Amino acid sequence: MLRTLLIIFLLFPGLPLLAAGCGSQGVAMQVLGSGGPELTDGRASSSYLLWVDGKARILVDTGSGSALNFEKSGADFRDLSAILYSHFHVDHSAALPAYIKGGYFLHRNKDLPVYGPEGNDWLPGTKVFLQALFAPPKGAFHYLGDFLPGNSGSYSLKAHEIPTGNREPLPVQILGDLRIQAIPVHHGPLPALAWRVEAQGKAIVFSGDMNGDFHTLPKLAHKADLLIAHNAVPETATGIARKLHMPPSIIGKIARLAQVKRLLLSHRMSRTLGNEAQTRKEIQRFYTGPIQFADDLDCFAVQ
Repeated sequence: MLRTLLIIFLLFPGLPLLAAGCGSQGVAMQVLGSGGPELTDGRASSSYLLWVDGKARILVDTGSGSALNFEKSGADFRDLSAILYSHFHVDHSAALPAYIKGGYFLHRNKDLPVYGPEGNDWLPGTKVFLQALFAPPKGAFHYLGDFLPGNSGSYSLKAHEIPTGNREPLPVQILGDLRIQAIPVHHGPLPALAWRVEAQGKAIVFSGDMNGDFHTLPKLAHKADLLIAHNAVPETATGIARKLHMPPSIIGKIARLAQVKRLLLSHRMSRTLGNEAQTRKEIQRFYTGPIQFADDLDCFAVQ
């Protein structure tokens, strides 16, 4: 059976892998949360894992419900090299305390960098976000304050803020075998980032929430092997929803301009669930490459 599955995945690399751990070799991306902030979509909120040679190395966003799927994935919190945040809306960040408390029982002993945007009047920056959660005496979960720098935890959360006034990709140093870049994207008035992670010559790009008005994502996603784009609104969206999110036609234009090899649609919400055929049709007006729709715990080999 295992041999048969392996042959299928080699012949059809676009299919999601089903086994926990995303395989033992190469680069893979796993969806921990494919939904948005709703309580009716049956999905965890936005979160992704990048696997390299069988180890979960990068966690992108920590939306509600994702910590349970992290456990189901077979990932080891001690293997993480960094957490990357697109922004600090609740559906992208709410589960962080669960990860930190759960990680306590695994006795992680190396610092964990946390990268995210700077703040403004609408949302906190990365440093304030961590302080508001964990810093004594007034942090919401200040009993976990040992994991901030200067305290007595077995490791420290190291906050790094990315400026959002730039319109070019910004390099982020994590480890020698991972190349990571960020770029600001337009998510209304909120500070927000898209991320690109390269490992073993493969590039995976995470759009985060955005509406496309900055025209920055095509620069970051240029010739990416996989672009994870958020499909939170239909083509007919107007008002606040459209100001915050990109409709399928914009996703298609970005994928074409960036010349991405594969497109995965995530952050699926009630207003887009069930409309996959129309979404695909709108995207294919501009982009003719492979298109897939994400579900929780799907795992995609990046080849």
